Amino acid sequence: MSREASAGSGFAVLVRRSLLLRLLAVTALVSVCSITATTWVVVRTTAVAIRQEQGKALADDTKTYDVLVGYAARHRNWDAVGPTVAELGRTTGHRIVLRDGERTLADSAPVSGHPYVPSPQPTAVIDPLAVDPQLLPAVAREGGIDPRVVGPYRVSDAESTRLLGSARVVVECLRTAGAAARMVVGPSGRPVVRTPEGVPVGDRCGAAALNNPMPSERKALTTLDGLVGSCLTRRGLSGVTMRLDGSWQPLRAQSRMPAPDKDVRDCLTSGRAEQLEPYVAPAAQLYVSSPGDQTATTFLDLSAPNKLRIAWGAALVLLVTVAVTAFAGIRLIRPLRRLTLAAQRMEAGDVSARVEVTGGDEIARLSAAFNAMSRRREQLESARKAMVSDVSHELRTPLTNIRGWLEAVEDGVVPPDEKLVASVLEEAMLLQHVIDDLRDLSAADAGELRLATELLSVADVLAQTAQGHGPGAEAAKVRLVVAADPELMVPADPVRLRQAVGNLVSNAIRHTPPGGTVLLKAAGDLPVPVQAGRAAAAVTGAGVRIEVSDTGPGIAPEDLRYVFERFWRAEKSRSRQTGGSGLGLSIVRKLIEAHGGTVEARSTLGAGSTFILRLPLTPPRPR
Repeated sequence: MSREASAGSGFAVLVRRSLLLRLLAVTALVSVCSITATTWVVVRTTAVAIRQEQGKALADDTKTYDVLVGYAARHRNWDAVGPTVAELGRTTGHRIVLRDGERTLADSAPVSGHPYVPSPQPTAVIDPLAVDPQLLPAVAREGGIDPRVVGPYRVSDAESTRLLGSARVVVECLRTAGAAARMVVGPSGRPVVRTPEGVPVGDRCGAAALNNPMPSERKALTTLDGLVGSCLTRRGLSGVTMRLDGSWQPLRAQSRMPAPDKDVRDCLTSGRAEQLEPYVAPAAQLYVSSPGDQTATTFLDLSAPNKLRIAWGAALVLLVTVAVTAFAGIRLIRPLRRLTLAAQRMEAGDVSARVEVTGGDEIARLSAAFNAMSRRREQLESARKAMVSDVSHELRTPLTNIRGWLEAVEDGVVPPDEKLVASVLEEAMLLQHVIDDLRDLSAADAGELRLATELLSVADVLAQTAQGHGPGAEAAKVRLVVAADPELMVPADPVRLRQAVGNLVSNAIRHTPPGGTVLLKAAGDLPVPVQAGRAAAAVTGAGVRIEVSDTGPGIAPEDLRYVFERFWRAEKSRSRQTGGSGLGLSIVRKLIEAHGGTVEARSTLGAGSTFILRLPLTPPRPR
């Protein structure tokens, strides 16, 4: 694999593993897509606006150009153009400046003290002999000379009057024949008869006679024939005779080659321009801009510089977005890295690993949850070590006693009589009791504690439990008392419920001095809220409350919350002979929780303790 391929593969792995790089990549992708979409919309919208603005500007400029070309066609100079330019500026809303080289001919909105500074290129050139094809395309197609330039072709008043009379006769004749017609007077004063659609009527009613040139027009045509003929002669072509409508016919008896139409049109255009030039104003530069602007503007368009500015703006937005995202990502990644390092320390066995919590966002809450988990793990680790120590101690004591008695028998120190067998059997049963308790707790922790639930009489359960512990109570000189409603029923496993109540009774007998009393009481339980915790959970409905009370020494308030912990004892120095396995109350809690109930301990120093079991009236859900 090449170095470039290795580098690319390494970068790809880094991107997949780095949250910051993935965040930046996603942000960049989203930014590019959003900027692209926004740019596309803006460009399309701007293009539409530009086209609309261009259309309006083109219409205004076309109007301005047409008016000024018409003025130049009818005047030999620009001396009186000022009012026309001012009116155009007022109607179009633009600043219109007409210049002749270095001289300003007219300005629709002059600024006092600030001479006009033109742009390098004018908006248009006003020349009636060379009309701009973009602004007046119809005129440009007809030779480029504005039709309003008549010059020597203008008929005299007398000629115009005579032509008007003849045209009225033609119009009346056509109307009598049922053909609609109208008379149009051209710039030269010559009338033309046309249909309502603007089409010439041809030779009907003698209309063709109106096309015959008048004496003044014939003189101008003769001059034009000479100009066109000279142009064609220079090209080695025969001359032509021009008509008023712009058509021509070849001269007869010419030795030269007949002139092609293209050459005739070229010579006609140049000849007409030369003939009409003395009758029009000289060419001038037109500048159109916004009011008050010193520099003229051209038509608005989405030019390359504008597109480049849009691209730079999009790149700047992308850069700022990525920079802000990188800053936010770094601040986001920093606490995550601290969490990762702390988790790695915990994985390595450091149960004291913690992270600093700052702020109140999701990561701060995650850090707080991690710290709580770490503290809980540290507590569990301490409890595990303590439990291992306690289990070792609980199992070591009976095993040591059994081994000691057996070694004494083997060495002949103690005879193997019935007393020895009874002592070894007692230790073995105690060991079996510890093992059974640990097995029950393990099954409960694993969720494998099976219940055979049936509807039980609570009074019967308490009576059977008292009867089973009667001999032990008599030996300890403790009185057992049962107080229960005989009609009180509860769904429960009879064996597990008697085991739970029996553990409480045996624990109460053990801690009650001779002459004391252990009370077993049961009653209906209302939905009373109970503080949720390690030994109890909140009651959510009515049920049954079973209480086991003793008149022993009681438990200190600071120790009360630990009574259901495994191997916990209020008297740390209590010996095996005076105490149980240390697992009885833990088993009680697990059994009652398996039934969907709760267990609670209350105690007063010097007055005794009360353990309360709350069981719901609905059967527990199977696990």
